Amino acid sequence: MLADIPLIWIALINTLGIPLTHLAIAWVSTQLPRTWFAKKQTYAGANNTEIYEKLFFVRSWKHLLPDGAPWFKGFAKSSLESTDPDYLRTFITETRRGEFSHWMQIVAICCLTIINPWPAKLIITVYALLSNMPCIINLRYTRIRMLRVLTKEKIT
Repeated sequence: MLADIPLIWIALINTLGIPLTHLAIAWVSTQLPRTWFAKKQTYAGANNTEIYEKLFFVRSWKHLLPDGAPWFKGFAKSSLESTDPDYLRTFITETRRGEFSHWMQIVAICCLTIINPWPAKLIITVYALLSNMPCIINLRYTRIRMLRVLTKEKIT
């Protein structure tokens, strides 16, 4: 533990700090310039959804995830509104923004473990991963699918 903070204060910091961290980082992420997340290159195997479907079974649970971006007037990614190439490119860019937000949430929430005793450190770290990794997996899966649509249409 970083300091000798009473457990009641640690509990209060965790109870308020963790949800506020999620919300604050999500809001900040929606305020960042879209150009920060727009890139043309893709990684090797960018068109392979098989790992997401067979290892993570993403199709069976992705509909259960909330889309927090509209809460902050961000780009909604819960459903595909158009197949227009510009819309798809924006959608792809916004999946990168969402992924960035969730990675930053993991890092920030794990930073809260500094004040926590053991085993709370482990519990909070596991929570940070379990609450954000499904979103990251889904955003990557969705991005691959959108890239595939753009490639098939030969409009990139």
